[in-house]
Amino acid sequence: MTSCPTTENIENPKLWTTLPKSLQPSEVEALLKAPDRSTPDGLRDAAMLELLYATGLRVSELIHVKIEDLVMDAGFLRTFGKGSKERIVPFGSSAAEALEEWFSPRGRARLVPAQWRRRDDAEAVFLNTRGGRLSRQAAWLVVKKYGERAGITEHLSPHVLRHSCATHLLDHGADLRVVQELLGHSSVATTAIYTHLDRGYLREVHRTFHPRP
Repeated sequence: MTSCPTTENIENPKLWTTLPKSLQPSEVEALLKAPDRSTPDGLRDAAMLELLYATGLRVSELIHVKIEDLVMDAGFLRTFGKGSKERIVPFGSSAAEALEEWFSPRGRARLVPAQWRRRDDAEAVFLNTRGGRLSRQAAWLVVKKYGERAGITEHLSPHVLRHSCATHLLDHGADLRVVQELLGHSSVATTAIYTHLDRGYLREVHRTFHPRP
């Protein structure tokens, strides 16, 4: 007599990977319009937000960008990601314009101190109001502040802007391998979690094209 199968040899089902949070395009627009560009710190914050969304940089990468890492006329920057791996990342005209405003006499120049406290502060793109390199924590607070000002009720962080950059690129047809390179992912599997589609749309495609509906 054949024994009944037991559950001990059945593998536990794997939980679905939680999809990253991503802003709606309208929320991104509201966020990018939130800074007051008539003040030096407002110009800085606008440039930071534009660059985060344009490039998908990690916050640790953003605060360590040096002036010499920017190639403004070509719209590229150099950054060093995990494991100090160098990559070149493009940014568009909106981020370029915000950076140019920040580098104008109305922006960064007004935060430059009479004497630099640390040698590498002078090389930093983004400065705090005391003239030092902006910290990781301060960058988080900037994003949070403008998220609240823009009426984004869910928790907002620099990483949400990174997720939004990747998701919106893929939604508009960008190649997965290109987005992997832009974000500095070591594995394309990490990038692939951004390729989520509306489940209703997936059902409709399956219903329309599968031979056994």
